[in-house]
Amino acid sequence: MSAYVEVRGVKIGDGIPKICVPIVGKTKEEILAAAKSFENVNPDVVEWRVDWFEGVFEFDKVEDVLKDLRPALKETPLLFTFRTSKEGGEKAIDPETYVTLNKNAAATGLVDLVDVEAFTGDEYVKEIIAAAHESGVAVVASNHDFDKTPDKDDIVGRLRKMQDLDADIPKIAVMPQNKKDVLTLLAATEEMTREYADRPIITMSMAGTGLISRLCGEVFGSALTFGAVGKASAPGQMNAEDLKEVLTLIHKSL
Repeated sequence: MSAYVEVRGVKIGDGIPKICVPIVGKTKEEILAAAKSFENVNPDVVEWRVDWFEGVFEFDKVEDVLKDLRPALKETPLLFTFRTSKEGGEKAIDPETYVTLNKNAAATGLVDLVDVEAFTGDEYVKEIIAAAHESGVAVVASNHDFDKTPDKDDIVGRLRKMQDLDADIPKIAVMPQNKKDVLTLLAATEEMTREYADRPIITMSMAGTGLISRLCGEVFGSALTFGAVGKASAPGQMNAEDLKEVLTLIHKSL
């Protein structure tokens, strides 16, 4: 079994899949209000989708939000994510700016994980990962296909590449065009976990068709799943409290 990644006492890859809840506010007020709304849900991880933030290209504004967001989340780990428009996010960004943003965020000491899109370019990705690790921050390397589900070997290959780039947690999200595509994603997850992974991985099949993949991670080997409180950040995200109930039921029966 692959090792876990521990952030603020949360062991991602150990036992029941962890639930990550995204914040998609445009203003500082919306972002902090979202953080406050999580208090009764107790997510395992919170993801700040900084590409939604109107001040994202001025780092002092980003840091200003982080200084209030960090204490608002108490001990919940924070994942810092700029999802680019080419991978389904809100804004486009050039690679140099992307590298600087992520390195600066890691250096603040106010985030626990950063998300790096694995196919930004190997040199850029390696630079972010090395800088994050230097700052004691873990890295989720990600890849998103909103059009289709690649074949099993391709999915496994992408996850292995992320591992080779020294990401702490490889992540892939794909769009199913039919039910069989969901099985392809699950088969790839099982193969990666059994054959190659020496660390936790995150996989999901999106939209309603792929919903089952967000629930059965413990069976096939996905260590974390995304749930929504309020606004979802991707198609097929379930309410976080319902998600927790289902994951717990499956965990008890295994």
